[in-house]
Amino acid sequence: MKHLVFYDADCPLCSNVKKVVQALDWGKRLDWMPVQSIQSEQKFRFLAKRNIYDEIHMISRDNELFSGFYTVRKILKSLPLTWPIGMLLSLPLIEKLGVPLYTWVSENRYEWFGRYSERGQNAY
Repeated sequence: MKHLVFYDADCPLCSNVKKVVQALDWGKRLDWMPVQSIQSEQKFRFLAKRNIYDEIHMISRDNELFSGFYTVRKILKSLPLTWPIGMLLSLPLIEKLGVPLYTWVSENRYEWFGRYSERGQNAY
């Protein structure tokens, strides 16, 4: 069983980070699904009530639901090459800084990087 990561495929930052993480995922521990396709998947309808467009979400292989900073940390801890960074993000002080930093980047990402849908592109 793999972790299932839900990302915003209209976001250039999100799509490019996904590509980098996929390249580092040598053990193929992660599957990826665009949040834009969730509504067509009956089993993920429960996510529609969550802030899925503004925060990355993940269902772990243990069936735990993560969002935002906690998803990023879980992804980093899941990959051998990035595991040390994930462990650093587990420190209490880092978490207190990481959550607002993640939120700030998430809230500004379209302003900084645009949207694929605005460019007539589709990253799915």
